[in-house]
Amino acid sequence: MGKLFLYPHSNIFITKVYFAAMNIQLQGKKVFFASDFHLGAPDETSSKKREKRILHWLDSIEHEAAAIFLVGDIFDFWFEYNKVIPKGFVRFLGKVADLRDKNIPVIFFTGNHDLWMQDYFEKELDVPVHHHPIQLKIEGKNFLIGHGDGLGPGDAQYKILKQIFTNRIAKWLFRWLHPDIGVWLAQKWSSNSRISKIQKNENDFKGEDEWLWQYCHQVEKNQHFDYYVFGHRHIPLDLPVGEKSRYFNLGEWVSQYTYGVFDGKQFEIKSLEG
Repeated sequence: MGKLFLYPHSNIFITKVYFAAMNIQLQGKKVFFASDFHLGAPDETSSKKREKRILHWLDSIEHEAAAIFLVGDIFDFWFEYNKVIPKGFVRFLGKVADLRDKNIPVIFFTGNHDLWMQDYFEKELDVPVHHHPIQLKIEGKNFLIGHGDGLGPGDAQYKILKQIFTNRIAKWLFRWLHPDIGVWLAQKWSSNSRISKIQKNENDFKGEDEWLWQYCHQVEKNQHFDYYVFGHRHIPLDLPVGEKSRYFNLGEWVSQYTYGVFDGKQFEIKSLEG
């Protein structure tokens, strides 16, 4: 696939949308999308079981995959020090390497839990990492793809936190912490996240107040996309955006195991359970 070259396109709300110089032709294959694996949460035992299910899924789709998009929060925490990456996930990383060795494009996005990715995936695995939503064409259809954190109205507290977390000085200071301390602090923080409170109905559908859905409507007023594909909300969604567009949320893999598939004609949300 080679590297993706990005060009600034526009500012929408507080984020940027980028154009990826990629037009995927399926040639009878499909494109797969998944997000919010949250590998590492809520504990090592359940994470390893989930990792095995993810590997089973990747094994099952690789023969028909024109590309695989992993749309953020793949890890519950990821921070790249100059010489250190987080411990664990070796089987998953090995599978990603195997997919690339088979010349299957794998495209990563950062989420709010793994937004500190830098160049490790690109250098070691030949996998591009996107920190912003991107637009591209798949079989002639216009897609806008991103994790979804910080987009749309509301959620002011997180938007402030994201500015702090992505600040160069803040990242430089965190890097000076010993990795054992830094990872421990991150795990404590993550224990209060939505993925650890999945039984508290924090991910219920909010109807017209779904802020990513609102975001899609706002974008559509200025530029048409056939498909809007996001993660982050932890609920699988298929919603109309105007008359000719749809917004899909990919759900999560802690309890639902849902993912998206595009065959050139139709986009569907499917479940690993069947």
